[in-house]
Amino acid sequence: MKKYLALIVTVMLICIFLLSGCSAAKKDTSWEDVKKKGVFVLGLDDSFPPMGFRDENGQIVGFDIDVAKEVCNRLGIELKLQPINWDAKEQELNTKNIDCIWNGLTITPERQKNILFTKPYMDNRQVVIVRADSGITSLAGLAGKTLGLQAGSSAKDALTSKPDFEASLANVIEFDENMTALMDLELGGLDAVLMDEIVARYYIQQKDKNFIVLDEALASEEYGIGFRKGDQALMEKFQETLIAMAKDSTLAAISEKWFGEDITVIDR
Repeated sequence: MKKYLALIVTVMLICIFLLSGCSAAKKDTSWEDVKKKGVFVLGLDDSFPPMGFRDENGQIVGFDIDVAKEVCNRLGIELKLQPINWDAKEQELNTKNIDCIWNGLTITPERQKNILFTKPYMDNRQVVIVRADSGITSLAGLAGKTLGLQAGSSAKDALTSKPDFEASLANVIEFDENMTALMDLELGGLDAVLMDEIVARYYIQQKDKNFIVLDEALASEEYGIGFRKGDQALMEKFQETLIAMAKDSTLAAISEKWFGEDITVIDR
């Protein structure tokens, strides 16, 4: 009996070893899968100018969109734009409804636990926007005031990282999108909005709004493209293409179109 049990245990151990070896040796086919499918699905918040948003004709445009189109063109695949609920972006990625999150996505330690990021391609800051006639000129001036921000955004992380400032506020209201928060600011429902500086300054310039950006920022950050954990081959293919676009000045040209200058940072 003992010999029989020992034999069973030995066989089980061998099976476990073989199975673990097969799993470890499993090839990453993420790029080959997308190439075979011929379509790359990009998940985005379609109300995040100038990175990705809808123009007056309802078409999704923006800096990230132009860059993604060029990358996919070079890789010989079709780009499909898929608007998503930004607060559920990681779920959309992990359930394979999208192939990546690419829309001014901030790289944070918390997100890196669940998302595979490319190298940063742009710098950004989390800043506070107020009405120009509000009399508010500093973060201290927001004591007892109401602040708005986008749910699921890095603005919430930036606010949490400043507990004293957060505690000084009377109320914090979360919105589905930044544009709705800015509309509420204009109407007087909010005293301030915490959001990405790149988006804020573009919005103020394009819409000629009576807003100002406070000099004090809550956080500095970097944008990257987010892929599923394990999709290393797919991530590297897109990263390599971005770097090639930076070297041949294509990335700079797209940046100049949207920002008037090259503000990209990948491979620098």
